[in-house]
Amino acid sequence: MKIGSMGRPLPGYDVVLVDPNTGKEADDGELCLRLDPRPVGLMKSYFGDAAKTAEAFRDGYYHTGDMASRDAEGVITYVGRDDDVFKSSDYRLSPFELESVLIEHPAVAEAAVVPSPDAVKLSVPKAFVVLAAGYQPGPAVAEDILRYCREHLAPFKRIRRLEFGELPKTISGKIRRVELRGTEVARHGDGPLPAGLGVEYTEEEFPNLKD
Repeated sequence: MKIGSMGRPLPGYDVVLVDPNTGKEADDGELCLRLDPRPVGLMKSYFGDAAKTAEAFRDGYYHTGDMASRDAEGVITYVGRDDDVFKSSDYRLSPFELESVLIEHPAVAEAAVVPSPDAVKLSVPKAFVVLAAGYQPGPAVAEDILRYCREHLAPFKRIRRLEFGELPKTISGKIRRVELRGTEVARHGDGPLPAGLGVEYTEEEFPNLKD
């Protein structure tokens, strides 16, 4: 057993990882199921949605939309949703991995990480944080959370920007990262700034965090 991993595939399911760029099987890529033979427990289709069915069942695989990695022992570790993984300085970053570190900080109750546009690095990790009871948003807490991330993440994975506030969610409770990404494009892009933006804290604001 490896802590943090999904483990190995169950019997009856031919699980492979497919590189989204090449379409070939690899050790890092989208989690897929081979359809020959078709797993008994796999659904036949999306009801009433032929287009979605064709998108998921293509090229001999069932595509889950989940990104994962596999080590030399065949143990698979979840990375994140395909549409949530992003690049920063040409490194592929998983919001799931960064959020897992963020919520280890005692002041963080919930967190969502999205790419924030950057002129040099293409994008940098931006964290939207809901504080735990007893903590008030402000520069001191922001600096402490950013410092914690620096101590527990590789340099290319560090959280570079941070904002406090409630997280937008669907009716089922899932975080609407697409809304947060849109806010960041508006804030750091060329378009007009949306109303109601929160206070953003960056590493550059805190001299003690500079390399």
